[in-house]
Amino acid sequence: MCLARVDSDMSTPTDVLVLRKGTHGMPIERYADALRDRLPDGTVDLARTPTAERDRIRDARFVTGMTLEDELLEAAENLEVFACAYAGTGHLPLEELEERGVAVTNASGVHGPNIGEHVLGAILRFTRRFHVGARQQRRRKWRHYQAEELQGSTVTIVGLGAIGESVADRLKPFGVETIGVRYTPEKGGPTDEVVGFEGEGFEDALARTDYLVLACPLTETTRGLIDREAFVTMDPGAVLVNVARGPVVDTDALVEALRSNWIRGASLDVTDPEPLPEDHPLWTFENVQITPHNAGHTPEYYERLADIVAENARRFADDPDADLENQVRP
Repeated sequence: MCLARVDSDMSTPTDVLVLRKGTHGMPIERYADALRDRLPDGTVDLARTPTAERDRIRDARFVTGMTLEDELLEAAENLEVFACAYAGTGHLPLEELEERGVAVTNASGVHGPNIGEHVLGAILRFTRRFHVGARQQRRRKWRHYQAEELQGSTVTIVGLGAIGESVADRLKPFGVETIGVRYTPEKGGPTDEVVGFEGEGFEDALARTDYLVLACPLTETTRGLIDREAFVTMDPGAVLVNVARGPVVDTDALVEALRSNWIRGASLDVTDPEPLPEDHPLWTFENVQITPHNAGHTPEYYERLADIVAENARRFADDPDADLENQVRP
């Protein structure tokens, strides 16, 4: 395996090529440096301009980045691995990558701790009604208000990947009952119960839920999963927490549910449409918390991502046919 830390040099074979787009407002140089720290005997080349990307991707076998545009893919004559720096890969040209035999990995697991904390914070906000206290503080009103207890509640977590597991782990000390929802409920999970996406099991979970946490990928099964029927089934005291994707929830049905008091409130890190238009009614509800797809932000993002990608770079250098961590294609 030939993995030396050197600056970009067109005459030096590149072990890992890093594309220029960063995320969460953090400079992409931090990601490249994190990879170099983990691959001290390798070459990590950061293509910092569009021209550099087009030139260097021609010979690159192992590439990592947030996106892979069609123009770049066409130029990538020797590409064998694309390490996507996002957990989701739906924005990639997956069919073409598969046709060319390119292995694709994702960043699954990177978001677990921070999104788990975001969800817990959202639940506690509604449980202790901190939003009511904040509103009264702005108005300088010293007025007592009623709150709830999280202990004894039922929390349903839709999606038991790394994020769902992180949420379940953080809820354990709070004395709640947890229900997990996954495609293959027979696999079990970290929750007290596990049910599938369809049938009476899921409907019963909705009816029993105090906090419904959406942490699933957007698929044909999950698109519009939380629709009008779901909101009618939920208890009027239930709260929706969405850190999945906006289209998992039928937005018109959510607005109707809030206006009709079918649920107690919602915490939305993702919306449909996104960004949420300034004149959208969801902005006007006092029992709705909106964050701008921000749950995924963490100062540790590049560090956790580099752990996965560097390990895969080592495996690939040792054996181009090796199984890779977080491999999603082929």
